[in-house]
Amino acid sequence: MFRTALRNVLAHKARLLMTVLAVMLGVAFVSGTLVFTDTISDAYRKSSAKGFDRVDVAVTPKSRESGGNTVGRPAALTRAQLDASAKAPGAASAIGVVDGFTAIADKHGRLIGGGWQSRGGNYWGADDPRYPLKDGTAPHGAHQVAIDAKTAERAGYKVGDTVRVSVDGPVLTPTVTGIFTTDDGNVAAGGSLALFDTATAQRMFGKQGTYDEIDVTAKPGTGQDALKAALDKALPAQQVKTTTGRKLADDQAEQIADGMSGLRQALLVFAGIALFVGTFIIANTFTMLVAQRTRELALLRAVGASRWQVTRSVLVEAFVVGSVAGVTGLAAGVGIGAGLRSLMGSLGASVPDGPLIVAPSTVAAALAVGVVITMLAAWLPGRRAAKIPPVAAMSSLHAQATAKSLVLRNTLGALFSAAGVAVILAATRMDGSDGQAPMGLGAVLLIIGVFILTPLLSRPLIAAVAPLLRVFGVSGKLARQNAVRNPRRTAATASALMIGLTLITGMTVMAGSLQTSIDRMASASIRADYVVSMANGRPLSPDVDRLLAATDGVTATSPLRNAPARIDGRPEYLTGVDGRAIGSLTDLTVAAGSFEVGGTKVVVDDDTAKSRHWKPGSDFTVHYEDGRAQQLTVAGVYRGNQMLKGIMLDDATLAPHQSVPADMRVMVKTAGGVSGANKDRLEKALGSNPAIKVQDKKDLSDSIAQMFTLILNMVYGLLAMAVVVAVLGVINTLAMSVFERSQEIGMLRAIGLERRAVKRMVRLESLVISLFGGVLGIGLGVFFGWAAGELLGTKMPTYELVLPWDRMALFLLLAGAVGVLAALWPARRAARLNMLAAIKSE
Repeated sequence: MFRTALRNVLAHKARLLMTVLAVMLGVAFVSGTLVFTDTISDAYRKSSAKGFDRVDVAVTPKSRESGGNTVGRPAALTRAQLDASAKAPGAASAIGVVDGFTAIADKHGRLIGGGWQSRGGNYWGADDPRYPLKDGTAPHGAHQVAIDAKTAERAGYKVGDTVRVSVDGPVLTPTVTGIFTTDDGNVAAGGSLALFDTATAQRMFGKQGTYDEIDVTAKPGTGQDALKAALDKALPAQQVKTTTGRKLADDQAEQIADGMSGLRQALLVFAGIALFVGTFIIANTFTMLVAQRTRELALLRAVGASRWQVTRSVLVEAFVVGSVAGVTGLAAGVGIGAGLRSLMGSLGASVPDGPLIVAPSTVAAALAVGVVITMLAAWLPGRRAAKIPPVAAMSSLHAQATAKSLVLRNTLGALFSAAGVAVILAATRMDGSDGQAPMGLGAVLLIIGVFILTPLLSRPLIAAVAPLLRVFGVSGKLARQNAVRNPRRTAATASALMIGLTLITGMTVMAGSLQTSIDRMASASIRADYVVSMANGRPLSPDVDRLLAATDGVTATSPLRNAPARIDGRPEYLTGVDGRAIGSLTDLTVAAGSFEVGGTKVVVDDDTAKSRHWKPGSDFTVHYEDGRAQQLTVAGVYRGNQMLKGIMLDDATLAPHQSVPADMRVMVKTAGGVSGANKDRLEKALGSNPAIKVQDKKDLSDSIAQMFTLILNMVYGLLAMAVVVAVLGVINTLAMSVFERSQEIGMLRAIGLERRAVKRMVRLESLVISLFGGVLGIGLGVFFGWAAGELLGTKMPTYELVLPWDRMALFLLLAGAVGVLAALWPARRAARLNMLAAIKSE
């Protein structure tokens, strides 16, 4: 039986080619993901580990514990603690580290590193061992800076140039006095690093006289653990924490692994979708191969082969196919991993140098996925083949499914579908995150149910296009009959395409609806002409609000200032605003009371008021971050949204309790409204700072649209693999169908059907099957998009379903194009059949 299985694989290698390709693509996606993420993780891990080579023990401050009515906030290290660290037994030197955000603009005013990885720090003394100078001297004073060599090379800066930098407000223009090399992971990833002398860095980052970290180097012969023990004795344990450089490197490696795990899981989900779609092709292929070899298998049964031996022979064929697909998929995956790394570089994302990592676990995963997926998908066709009675198989009486099996299938499909719809509808009535898990379960049940019911649905849906097929005469009639001749085969082929289009349509519906809802939210809740914020989402300096307020043409400004606090022992964030101006800058619906902010009067959003049982006139005590308490009164309750919510109080009330104010945004209203001149005036007032965004409502909408477009394009690209696999399935099904119907096609040719008509028949059959899958996929996608929107609507009052009719029409056209393209080779093969040889074939 083993030799028979191998001979069958070799005999049907052409028909198994598409199956190998389908599995290979899925395996390549999986192995490529693993190779890519392992390679990037290893490169970042080694790069970051170099940064800890000069640190034997790091001393960091412990955060002030929060509890009761005390607000936790990070502490800082003092000069006395730095001196104590330097004098500890076994310590050779101690360096005080100051860290913060610093954006650097290139010579064209563009932000280097996108802002997210733009860092600043202090250069220790005249010769900092952490940052060897490649050129120039150490920075001294407020008007000097040193920059990393990669940033200098990218931007074309050299010693003596004036560079534009920004910490959290107006632009500064220090002179570059030094260019240094560094193993900093952020720089290796494409970010920038600017260093000032220690006093300047402390002043700029709001850390006068304090440090974020103390890096201690051990004397020769002193181990890291011994130095850590000495520092633990020399420093107050309740205020500081000591960590060895080895532990820091290990923690950094773990953080990198955790950071890459999200990307890996997302890519593997899409790889899983492609493999899931591939199972339909595998099952279809082996079902058709078994059907074509019914008499052969019956003969084997008749001469003594057991049912298990017949099933095992099919599984052996699947094992060979899966092994070939696993090996070729692994090779392709290594190429994909290398290609993705090169693609990141071409898109401007710098990746540390390092070798391509093909771990043993990746090899094992590729082979296991290829073999297991193929054998699982082939098991059911093999089991069916073994259950065919030998006598019935020889006489071909067992070809059609029994009425009992069809009733059982349809009943099961109806139960799954009904359960899926019921669970999804129940989830839409739940609140936010509570409904996510039930909705996911309902979606899985519904997809399974629709897949089981697809043979039943194929007849009425394909019959609906019969009038259009009549236009093509005999070819159209034959195409319709062939499409419904074997509903299970048609269902499996169409379902592969259905799954990809379901996900694509659902994501498109959700993205379009969300974008429209956020646009509406912005226009409905903001009266301000402009919103000013940092490009990377960090807080702005209070100087920004003062500069904007003093700009010609500005009639009103208000910062949105975040501040941690505790109320009734629970953490809460306060939003500081200009009480006199906030009413003219926002257009929030007042649900109760009045929108009055000033003194001890505050306004709260409806969710906060509901959770804390507040109403207009309610008094409560707030404990600020400085430990002091104050009683405030609720003047009004407004309807919050994702852009504006929380407890709003006047800045004059909040400011005395803040050591470092954090303005997340500044809202601005101008005399002439939105205009190019007003926007230019505001940007110039801030020194044309590339790290600060000045946006009107249209700019906000455009930035949101760009984000959704980027996400959608990524999803389309990742789901394209599933669509390609579905195309291979259509090609495979049609090619094997043509082989099955060779005698029939020969007879049609003999009685006068032209080759062109034969080609048209196969193309129309493929078109009908693809459109059937497209209609099911788009329909399910719209339903899932609606259901997810209903769930989002509980947290977003402005949410409204928006159907992208143009894109859905495009998806349907693409499904049709898939059918036409997939039929090219099978149609050509059918038309070229020798009619006499075909008539004589069995």
